[in-house]
Amino acid sequence: MIIVRFPVRQALQACGLCLLATQVHAQQADASLRPITVTADALDLDDTRPFTVSTATKMALDIKDVPQTVESLEVSKFKVYGINDLSVLLDGVPGVDTSYDMRGDGVMIRGFSADSNDIYRDGVRASGQIRRSTANVERIEVVKGPASVLYGRGLGGGMVNMISKQANFTSPSSVGLRAGSYDNRGANIDINHVVSPNFAVRLTADYEEADSFRRGISNENKMVSPSLIYDNQNGFSWLLQYTWDKVWRIPDRAPSFDSLPAGVSNRTAYAHPDDFVEDEMKLARSVLSYRLNDQWSLKWTLAHHDANQDFDHLYAGNYCQPDGTRLSNGARCTTPGLMTFTTAWQVTNNQTLSNVLDLSGKFSTGSWQHDLLVGVELADEKRRPDLSTSGSDPAILYRFGVDPFNPVWTEPKAVHGAPATANRHEAQAQALYVQDLISVSEQWKLLLGARFDRFEFKTHNLISGQSRSYDGDTISPRAGVLWQPLAQHSFYASFSKNFAPYGGRGLMSVSVAEDAVYDDEPQYSDQYEVGMKSEWLEGNLSSQLSVYTLELNNIRYRPDPDNDPYRWAVRGQERSRGVELSVAGKLGESWYVRSGLGVLEAKVIKDVTSPANVGKYKQGTAKVTGNLFLRYAPVGSDWYGESGVVFRDSVYNNLANTSERASYGRWDASVGWRPMPWVVTAAVTNIADRRYWRSTSMPGAPRSFLVNASYVFR
Repeated sequence: MIIVRFPVRQALQACGLCLLATQVHAQQADASLRPITVTADALDLDDTRPFTVSTATKMALDIKDVPQTVESLEVSKFKVYGINDLSVLLDGVPGVDTSYDMRGDGVMIRGFSADSNDIYRDGVRASGQIRRSTANVERIEVVKGPASVLYGRGLGGGMVNMISKQANFTSPSSVGLRAGSYDNRGANIDINHVVSPNFAVRLTADYEEADSFRRGISNENKMVSPSLIYDNQNGFSWLLQYTWDKVWRIPDRAPSFDSLPAGVSNRTAYAHPDDFVEDEMKLARSVLSYRLNDQWSLKWTLAHHDANQDFDHLYAGNYCQPDGTRLSNGARCTTPGLMTFTTAWQVTNNQTLSNVLDLSGKFSTGSWQHDLLVGVELADEKRRPDLSTSGSDPAILYRFGVDPFNPVWTEPKAVHGAPATANRHEAQAQALYVQDLISVSEQWKLLLGARFDRFEFKTHNLISGQSRSYDGDTISPRAGVLWQPLAQHSFYASFSKNFAPYGGRGLMSVSVAEDAVYDDEPQYSDQYEVGMKSEWLEGNLSSQLSVYTLELNNIRYRPDPDNDPYRWAVRGQERSRGVELSVAGKLGESWYVRSGLGVLEAKVIKDVTSPANVGKYKQGTAKVTGNLFLRYAPVGSDWYGESGVVFRDSVYNNLANTSERASYGRWDASVGWRPMPWVVTAAVTNIADRRYWRSTSMPGAPRSFLVNASYVFR
């Protein structure tokens, strides 16, 4: 028997949402004149392949017409296991490295960070230092390699686009409850109501709270997203949506595993009872679409993304050995047998205003057919960080050590004062881009594109009163050729380029220091990729295979991050090379697969600061990543089951390649029962209870269970 415990307020909210769902359901039944049956086949619960992808080209194209690797993840398959964090959801995607990051998502693609600058929500840059919730996300598209030709600045490894659930004329509605290990409990509602042939509304909401397998750690997540769409059925549509996410937690920003004495349990955490982190995301967007005629259409997207993070906590930690020396470096210390910690607090706001106008259409020049996209983008971003650490403000240092085997906090933390850092960063960008998919013949196609960006960054230090700015422009090209000798197979080769102007790393920090380096050209990356995309078994099974080389040039670094965190200099060059394969679809009458494998070699090519690092592997990048899940859904039965593994090879913890984190494989499984309109699933994560480390300071979760129950209706 499963007992779901909710606080009274949340229980009343959940009941109210269920009553609303019942009322909407009754209204739909009265208006429909006949019952509408929801079946498992209609919901396509087993085959995870998308019909088209749009992130890589901003047009809905057959995946075989995109000369670049694109992974599409159906989020519902992961929610069965209780996965809500973006970084955990992406674990096992070929070529993607994820690690625990208390302040963000910890995502790297093909060896390069994508955490703060290359994550999008419905095609809108979701800048900000926050943990991103996936509570209202329907699908995730991961574009591998540079995407500047359509989206502007980035770090080149790739981009992640989270596609929201939004009002439409086909999706069913549902309400659900879930409960699992470590007091995990939650409720969700998804009401998609067709008011008329021209008008539909949708309301999604989710509430979740849970403890952790680590003592003293907990979280509470809330999400609400109303949306509506008007479609006159004659070429004009207008979508309006607002999404609010709040993620509150007692943070787990623990010491690294090599800073702890031997024998400490991986379930021991070191959060002070007064520690907290609160992330809040608000996204408002309007999408106006107008079909000019059968060949041409316009789309205007206006969106405002607001990300806020507020935290005050202890982090890191140093163990003072009984002989009075630190475990980490052997330096003398004054708290033998105890751990001491650094204190940090920060209040940060990121705002992005995006205004994009796209014109797309089809035309012919002789025998050549064109799918053309022309776009204009105006963007404005602001970042306002106020922060301090005990390194810059010794008054807030937590001076009391604790026993690392049994941490007991006997003293409150010091109350912080004025910020040690208070900067106001702004960025404006204007861009014009063109992309053309040219069908030269039935077998040959070309994808050509280019984007011109004009950008300006400026910063103002509120403490020193200093200000400085930087501006520039750049062109980002893209070219690809596709050969499709058979309808089921597409071979391609492509080149693409990315750029990240000074200040364009997502932090948007332009140093006020007189000796800060301003580059003659932006940091940039180049990728060459060849691949093959195919359909097998009469179109029931799809695969994509790619081989690539990706170089990041003109890399900057902070020479003195502790004392001067906003001064940057040029360091060198890095390169990744790899092979990726993914296979998904239907293997037989009752068998389905979703899988992927990536082999990656990411190395330092040039490093003027540490020449000894040249030829070494990049830290935090695994040589092999992958996943394999098999699903058995017998025809005519309401029962189905799934089992699979997520694998990650060992990684180096430092650029010197002297510290290594072991590889791991995680085995998960689920079983479901769906006598429509009911869907019930039970899932087990880490069946073998494997002990492993997701990052240097965060172990992977042990064996855990989750049960979901949903009622689906139209």
